Amino acid sequence: TKFGAVLDMLTDRCCTVCLMVVLAKFYDNYYLMFQFLIALDITSHWFHMYSTLLKGSTSHKKIDLSGNPLLRLYYTSRPVLFCMCAGNEFFFAMLYLLHFEEGPATSNLVFSLVHYGGASIGLWKLIAWISLPVCILKQMISVVHLITASQNIANVDLAERKADKKN
Repeated sequence: TKFGAVLDMLTDRCCTVCLMVVLAKFYDNYYLMFQFLIALDITSHWFHMYSTLLKGSTSHKKIDLSGNPLLRLYYTSRPVLFCMCAGNEFFFAMLYLLHFEEGPATSNLVFSLVHYGGASIGLWKLIAWISLPVCILKQMISVVHLITASQNIANVDLAERKADKKN
């Protein structure tokens, strides 16, 4: 439903913003970066949601398949969408946990081969490093969302102006 889509979007945004505000407090040297990420997250999702509504789409996850190939892959492949969202959230969740400790030593885990400087790396730090590239890519997707949605809204504005001039 449209209500469900809005509720889903708002819940995701609110949770992400709350976590990033805490991270900005924990890592005060990076508070400007967290502020930028909050602004990017809210702005890109708002523009995307608004542009899909203007175009008459039934869901913000249904996009024009002739559009941006990155967004097309993001929204048409559920595994890609899941991995991107999960990886992004894992990164921020690990930053939260890293504020308190590095996590259990990975040398205690059967699957671990990760060592640096003769010492093992904590599990939270390992997951943060693994999920960092996903987080960076997710932020790049947000920029693409913002640009594409801005172009879509501008195109709707132009079409409305042309229609008004004809009348």
